[in-house]
Amino acid sequence: MQAIVFDDFGGPEVLVAREVPTPEVRPHDLLVRNASIGVNRADLLHRKGAYGRAYFGDADTMGLEIAGTVVAVGPLVRGFAVGDRVMGIVGGGAYAELSRIDHRMAMHVPDGLGLVAAGAVAEVFVTAHEALFHLANLQAGESVLIHAAAGGVGSAAVQLAKAAGARVFGTASGDKRDAVLGFGADVFIDYRSEDFAAVVAQATDGKGVDVVIDFIGAPYLERNVRSLAVGGRMVAVGLLGGAQGATLPMDAVLYRHLQIFGTVMKSRAPEVKQAMVQRFAERWLPALAAGAIRPVIDSTYPLADAAQAHSRMESGVNVGKILLLPGAA
Repeated sequence: MQAIVFDDFGGPEVLVAREVPTPEVRPHDLLVRNASIGVNRADLLHRKGAYGRAYFGDADTMGLEIAGTVVAVGPLVRGFAVGDRVMGIVGGGAYAELSRIDHRMAMHVPDGLGLVAAGAVAEVFVTAHEALFHLANLQAGESVLIHAAAGGVGSAAVQLAKAAGARVFGTASGDKRDAVLGFGADVFIDYRSEDFAAVVAQATDGKGVDVVIDFIGAPYLERNVRSLAVGGRMVAVGLLGGAQGATLPMDAVLYRHLQIFGTVMKSRAPEVKQAMVQRFAERWLPALAAGAIRPVIDSTYPLADAAQAHSRMESGVNVGKILLLPGAA
């Protein structure tokens, strides 16, 4: 089968298409013929050497999420059969024509959702659900500030928060205003020309928001914390702006009774990731089937053009997910 590999760490140009063996099906595995493969920032880090060669003992081939059709099942698989349309999260090995996925990390693709679009669901929506609801316990009637609201996880988080009945503040560059408002944000903040903390303070009469979902890291920490209302919760999901040099205002943490969480899916134990997938599926698959929430697709590339897909993600211009399509030429 064809897969994307790299011999040396480096820029997008190190990614090349090559024939590799079909993965062996283990007892809990589905073997899936991929129709769509999600590109994630973890893939960029993998290419640059952040994780070493392999994803925690699984495939050396990169990639964390797939959608496609089951072509083989392991003997301990329950609830799936050959021919099923599935989507889900893998421990590496997504950038290929065929991938294996533990059936406990897979979800049936709802009727009415195409397999290409399904490749834009698992990683971002599961991460967004985990941050918003499992950790931050966002409730209807509360307010949430979501940074990087035009990105993959950000666009998913805006949709989930709005569907749950929250008031949503979203930050992004000004050229993405219409997109973020289209996802369901109530208040758009242009991070390049506006101080998000000042906008939040004005819009909430100084009370702050109940939840902050942050992808930026150190540069935003102090303002994030000071933007939280009494009893507020912040979840750190990424470090796009770096991890060093942050100032944590302990007075706000103490006197406002704040909680700060961190989450990352990739390095979690398999059983933890399985639980994350199941929590999302139980709550949101009906909404996905009904079209109440939807995958946001920025662009698609043939599998062989993975380097171009990585370059687009690194440019920061994408709105929503970038996908690789093994069947495209």
